Amino acid sequence: MGHLIWLSPAQMRRIEPYFPLSHGIPRVDDRRIISGIIFVIKNGLRWRDAPKEYGPHKTIYNRFIRWSRLGVFNRIFSELAAKGGKPNELMIDATHLKAHRTAASLLKKGMFPRRIGRTKGGLNSKLHAVCDGHGRPLIMLLSEGQMSDYKGAALIINALPEANALLADKGYDADWFRDALTKRGIKVCIPSKANRKVPIPHDVMLYRKRHKIENMFGKLKDWRRVHTRYDRCAHTFMSAICIAAIIIFWINQ
Repeated sequence: MGHLIWLSPAQMRRIEPYFPLSHGIPRVDDRRIISGIIFVIKNGLRWRDAPKEYGPHKTIYNRFIRWSRLGVFNRIFSELAAKGGKPNELMIDATHLKAHRTAASLLKKGMFPRRIGRTKGGLNSKLHAVCDGHGRPLIMLLSEGQMSDYKGAALIINALPEANALLADKGYDADWFRDALTKRGIKVCIPSKANRKVPIPHDVMLYRKRHKIENMFGKLKDWRRVHTRYDRCAHTFMSAICIAAIIIFWINQ
């Protein structure tokens, strides 16, 4: 059992307040089931391949699906990120996540969008994220792979917390984005695009910190079911991303 993942009592205390209340028959042990969910997502397993120490794989899968539909994992991530304190700097960026054929098999069916798009690299989704100066994710948004960076920023900007500066790459060099940040009192640190007639200077030394959000994406992609999307539904895939972010950045400190 040494290779298995088990949440510690201290980690459980951090996330238990956000669990749904149990009605009727008592729930199966939360620590065992959540640890099993984490193991499957981290190692990219099929649910049926979950180690027997975590209990029946159907119980693990059903808990993950049910709580994903309720938005439990998204809420845990949001609440823990909100308690991280006021950030001095913010960093925004996006990354592509390859969609496996099992995820893309029902592209046009169902009421809700799959958040899977087509780019030169094939079918994929795009994760837009904002992190703090320590490289911890604060806001995450899933979209179709072809959505541009600045369009993703338009969906995120109203949720940005107060900060002194925001770092981003050239993909976010848009006048409306710069103006919106300036109105909120946030210093803009974004290099100008090559086609800008009059380049706008930026703080080169401050911009060097932007590697932290790239590192954050790299750590998330170490989890196999985040690196490759196997989930057909966007809400279950987003739950897997939130679980990875919670474990890596918010309860392992």
